Amino acid sequence: RSSDLDGVTSWGLEDDDDMTLTKWTGMIVGPPRTPYENRIYSLRLVCGPRYPDEPLIVQFLTRIHMNGVNASNGVVDRRSVPTLARWQQSYTIKTVLQDLRRLMTLKENFKLTQPPEGSQY
Repeated sequence: RSSDLDGVTSWGLEDDDDMTLTKWTGMIVGPPRTPYENRIYSLRLVCGPRYPDEPLIVQFLTRIHMNGVNASNGVVDRRSVPTLARWQQSYTIKTVLQDLRRLMTLKENFKLTQPPEGSQY
């Protein structure tokens, strides 16, 4: 498991025996002064067969109301996340998690009522 220096995102293999390094779990701590503040969001990240040539698949496991996230299953629309929409091989899981956290701070997401804390898809 890895995390960034300020401890607001972390990630690790879903299964330590996954030699293909395909399925990952991620965590984002909601940014302060946003509707997501003090909430911990769990995510699943899948590096498909074309990764790193193609972006990974990202799905929130913790329910969230946020532009670009499918309200029924938590799947993130690649077109709505700059790092996924303009994918580069140099991008990492950390890059994607940090970008998602940055999107939580956008004013367009402030008016969205959030589901009960801790609810899952």
